[in-house]
Amino acid sequence: MLEIDGLQVCYGSTVVLDGLDWTVGTSGSVVTALLGPSGCGKSTLIRAVAGLEPSAAGRIRFDGEDIAAVPTHRRDFGVVFQDGQLFSGRTVAANVAYGLRMRRWSRADIAARVEEMLDLVRLPDLGRRRVDELSGGQAQRVALARALAPRPRLLLLDEPLAALDRLLRDALATEIAEIVRAADTPTLVVTHDHTEAALMADTISVMRSGDIVQTAAPGRLWARPVDEWTARFLGVTAVVPGQVRDSRVDTDLGQIAVDLPDGDALLGLRPESIRAYLTEGRDDLESRCGAQGKDVTEGDGVVGVVVAVADLPAGRRLRVRTAVGEFDAVTSAAVGIGDDVALRIVAERVAVIGP
Repeated sequence: MLEIDGLQVCYGSTVVLDGLDWTVGTSGSVVTALLGPSGCGKSTLIRAVAGLEPSAAGRIRFDGEDIAAVPTHRRDFGVVFQDGQLFSGRTVAANVAYGLRMRRWSRADIAARVEEMLDLVRLPDLGRRRVDELSGGQAQRVALARALAPRPRLLLLDEPLAALDRLLRDALATEIAEIVRAADTPTLVVTHDHTEAALMADTISVMRSGDIVQTAAPGRLWARPVDEWTARFLGVTAVVPGQVRDSRVDTDLGQIAVDLPDGDALLGLRPESIRAYLTEGRDDLESRCGAQGKDVTEGDGVVGVVVAVADLPAGRRLRVRTAVGEFDAVTSAAVGIGDDVALRIVAERVAVIGP
């Protein structure tokens, strides 16, 4: 779908992207997320694809056509920015119809397409409402409808949900993914939010300091980050070495089964990768650990003292100090600061770091 070779983009004398290569668009992948921290060059890259930033070197090809020299309005791409950039003072219908009027569609065809788009973004009765009267979520759906109305070859979404609150962002991310798939429009979405990327995308590309470091399906990305920086950016809070032998890896926190060849391994642990249990007594501990089934690894694990507790919507999170380091863990027990706990690795929640 989209092939970028040796792309260079400069702001004055500052080189923002230098020799970037990126291939986007495979069979069955409608939505690709470009995920990275603020300032890594995500928006610059997407603006270069849209034609809003000139490239100093390199090629941008879409469906085999080199578009680096093609003017923005002739690329036939739709763009939605963080603030939507709707035309203030106009109605919802007038905003959605804008691109169609520029393309000289007939009035009848415009009216039919606007109605179709408002149905698609689930705002069927708001055509006559002025955009200044819309909520943030409604405004972004109108911006999406406007971008999709001319049937673009590619849709570019640049941090489209960043200005919204967490609950609305998650709901709208799911809605937008459903909408663009229903429209069958190839889509690139720029975001710094892991959850947003996972909710929307079939494929995620991770960007760091102007380079694409890894591209994979979400499940593969979380499970097999290419390096330690990527693992920590994706939520890993502890990295532990291990030694693999006969499909099992030994670590300071215990032993787990892994699908890896014999040799050294590097494991990434998120808080949910470790469960903590109170050590009120060995018999009681073994009883409760055994009830967890496959969540509990073989081996003794380690014991530590709780130094911090946070009650989060997803459960209780602990910071535990042990003889081999400090680790974040989760628990369902009534644990407080100063309590002794045993730590067990949850095998299916562990990331294996490396190419």
